[in-house]
Amino acid sequence: MKRVLMVSDVYFPRVNGVSTSIATFRHALREQGIDVSLVVPRYGDEVDEEGGIIRVPGRTVPRDPEDRLAARRQMRAAALREAATCDLVHIQTPFVAHYAGLNAARKTKLPLLLTYHTFFEEYLHHYAPFLPAALLRATARRVSRSQCNAVDGVVVPSTAMRDRLTDYGVSAPLHVLPTGIPVAAFGSGRREHFRRRHGIDESAPLALFIGRVAHEKNISFLLEVAARAASTMPGFMLLIAGEGPAMAELQRDAARRGLARTVRFVGYLERNAELHDCYAAADAFVFASRTETQGLVLLEAMASGLPVVALAAMGTIDILAPRRGAIIADDEPGAFAEALIRLLSSPALRRRLSAEALEYSRQWNDTVMASRLADLYRSLAVGDTRRERPLLHRPTQA
Repeated sequence: MKRVLMVSDVYFPRVNGVSTSIATFRHALREQGIDVSLVVPRYGDEVDEEGGIIRVPGRTVPRDPEDRLAARRQMRAAALREAATCDLVHIQTPFVAHYAGLNAARKTKLPLLLTYHTFFEEYLHHYAPFLPAALLRATARRVSRSQCNAVDGVVVPSTAMRDRLTDYGVSAPLHVLPTGIPVAAFGSGRREHFRRRHGIDESAPLALFIGRVAHEKNISFLLEVAARAASTMPGFMLLIAGEGPAMAELQRDAARRGLARTVRFVGYLERNAELHDCYAAADAFVFASRTETQGLVLLEAMASGLPVVALAAMGTIDILAPRRGAIIADDEPGAFAEALIRLLSSPALRRRLSAEALEYSRQWNDTVMASRLADLYRSLAVGDTRRERPLLHRPTQA
């Protein structure tokens, strides 16, 4: 096993969990002696990219201008061309890329792996509200089942997603393998620098959310939490970092709630410096999504030494269940706010959870996860494609 073709409908500069997962695994797989060729859409005039990235033309997606819908023929041709020099095809997303990867694998007779990153059953109604929710859920399940059963194996980032796909009727082998994080890259942020730059008082209790500003992230829940926390804790602030289709609506909602001074939207942050500074500037990380397949940003926060207050639902359960470096809050704004205030009011509790978070995050190192993915690639390449494999990673219980 020397070379793998990954095909995806999304990649940087579009920032989300899928892009981060692909980049993390590509870099870490090199240490395993595996080069990854990546076929993805072009967003603009991407330059100075590392080798092995093939861009194909794309057009803006309606209602979601951050994304691109790749040209079908060009992606299909590029995937087939690259597959000729590869040992395995790995599909990352279910749109044009899925069928381009499927075609390339069949024509070159290569093993075919798919990663199921996104819980589409719970996402689609946000983007097609004019259609019945039940119809959208049924369609998501049917398409997911069909796509997963057309490949030799499916990678899922959490046990909850494995169980959900089993319920869908997926019969292909399901391999639980979370995305790791480059732990050493975190923890170098400049707290004072970020706070000064954004006009945040050094003594202000600061909670942070980083992620796509989209409806499925349940950020409106965090606005209610912020309103309750601000009424109790003088100077409290909630920082929301990221971009997405729900930005304007959430900004209006914050203004209606009288939270203009309490909630700050700072947009997209450059990952190599600004993002680390932002983590360092905060006192707690908050997360309320109920539909994550993993919740990679939780691990990034922990690797930055930031205590977490979050809902434990779907894929985040695997990360949060040991309760190391994190407080699992009840799914109610008042209870969540009480847990957050308790954390922010106790320097001793923050120090303890910060130390736990740093230690716990090392279990999710990208090198370990890439080694397991490389083992899976090799097993598929020698024809071991229909045997269900054991759970590849489960967090150690506290």
